[in-house]
Amino acid sequence: MLELTREFYAWNNLAKSQEPQETVKNRTIFCGDNLDVMRGFNDKSIDLIYLDPPFNKKKQFVAPIGSDSEGAEFKDYWGMADIKIAWLMWMKEKEPNLYHFCDLASHIGDKSNKYYLVYMAVRLLEMRRILKVTGSIYLHCDTTMSHYLKLLMDVIFGEHNFRNEIVWKRANSHNDATQYGRIHDVILFYSKSDDYFWNKVYVPYTEDYIKTYFKYDDGDGRRYWTENLTGQGINSQDEAWNGYHPASIGRSWSIPRRISDKLGISHLSKIQRLDIMQKEGYIVITKNGTPQYKRYLEDSQGLPMQDIWTDIASLGGIQSKREERVGYPTQKPLALLERIIKASCPEDGVVLDPFCGCATTCVAAEKLGRKWVGIDISKKAFELVKLRMKREVEEKGFMTAVQEVIFREKPPLRTDVEYKKLSGKYKQGVKETLYGKQHGSCAGCTQHFEIIHMDIDHIMPQAKGGGDDVENLQLLCTHCNRTKGDKDMAYLIMKLNETRKTFDKF
Repeated sequence: MLELTREFYAWNNLAKSQEPQETVKNRTIFCGDNLDVMRGFNDKSIDLIYLDPPFNKKKQFVAPIGSDSEGAEFKDYWGMADIKIAWLMWMKEKEPNLYHFCDLASHIGDKSNKYYLVYMAVRLLEMRRILKVTGSIYLHCDTTMSHYLKLLMDVIFGEHNFRNEIVWKRANSHNDATQYGRIHDVILFYSKSDDYFWNKVYVPYTEDYIKTYFKYDDGDGRRYWTENLTGQGINSQDEAWNGYHPASIGRSWSIPRRISDKLGISHLSKIQRLDIMQKEGYIVITKNGTPQYKRYLEDSQGLPMQDIWTDIASLGGIQSKREERVGYPTQKPLALLERIIKASCPEDGVVLDPFCGCATTCVAAEKLGRKWVGIDISKKAFELVKLRMKREVEEKGFMTAVQEVIFREKPPLRTDVEYKKLSGKYKQGVKETLYGKQHGSCAGCTQHFEIIHMDIDHIMPQAKGGGDDVENLQLLCTHCNRTKGDKDMAYLIMKLNETRKTFDKF
């Protein structure tokens, strides 16, 4: 029996060490609860998650009649009926810090805040699991709940993985007689770790900026400004060039990396690089003999993007954006998603939008050549993604993709956990291993039983992606096993607590 136990642990460690496989196909729209769908995703299988969930604005949103989105609607108010008591019981036992935070929220504001945060928390935990170590997540919200969601994300992803609170100016003005107009949304940007993918984003210079800074002209229409070729501090290895030595003014040579890379001279000495730069027309000598680097407009990427975005207009009232509009109540512009995807998803990466609505994220990912998966509770999302792929992707010449969009209602099945039939001697070995691990106590009611009265159970049902790895197996007494049935462990915890309350009344 000892050998069977060793075999069980050896197999389990092997299963955990295997590289995750692709659990869902590219260009798939899932229709259903995103919690159930995400439970079927492999660990560490997604590069970027963007979510634009309900904001807890206590409203009902309905697409206008006659629009492409007609029939789409969702409620944005939350009560006890919108969450499962089982989630709270599970959270209290497995994620106590999260439970205490959600509970605290109910004592600060409206009680619905707690229900909303619990709903979001269980889903964000799944997103953390399926996000790659190099992955990032962007949560789109507004000031209704952004302060609560920031703390929730700190608890789940770690405050050390917080990267930015992006302010997106979505409107020009709101007429409000009693307070300042609310014209911005908030996008919370977190990474899974410090080793996250990042592609620096630049925005084009404005005409005023170009006139102010790129004020010199070579005479051939090429505009440039001048930059110092020296930096602070003296470098004893520096040499004089063209009669000028930076050490004479307490400085050292500092040649921009961008021009060295462009000319392919990074491997050369500083003096050799300066010679080539002068030959290629990238150096100008001032009247006092100081060499300056000529930074041409054509070589500039633009200004590095900061955390306040005012250059992307919302879809309302913008003539040039009419072809994007499908009438979805909370539709976001493509340019917003394209910026996020370019910054945080590698070219061979996978983008997930678990609240994909009118599929803006899917369309943006397709246009940029990334793989994508969308989830929405409404089938309307599938109709809209096909419509938009035809109108905004295929007809624009990006790709012929309409016929490749896949619609699924059933959650996927994980492929990074092994499904092995537990039978015969192998099953007995697994059972004895778990019995020792649990010290002979039922994982549900915690009562002690002989091994003959215990059954092997999947904590997360196989139908919802649970595998036969040791973290997902436990022993339950016969009563607890029957009570749990094919549901998850959170359901059993809820039923046991209901039973205890009944007995407490007597």
